[in-house]
Amino acid sequence: MIAGVPWWVFMMILFIFLSGYMAYRAIRAEKRLEQQFIEREGNIFMERMEEERKHKESNKQLSN
Repeated sequence: MIAGVPWWVFMMILFIFLSGYMAYRAIRAEKRLEQQFIEREGNIFMERMEEERKHKESNKQLSN
């Protein structure tokens, strides 16, 4: 007993803080992965838009 409190109470408090820290790390990693996915999908979308614009311009030049 430390200061009248059993040792297992300190261990439980330590585990609660450790669990909170691990949850914080997991959330941060998940946000990072989500951001990378969003950026990758955004780049794919922008490439498609660019191809579509070029396709429309070439069709426009052929019709003139």
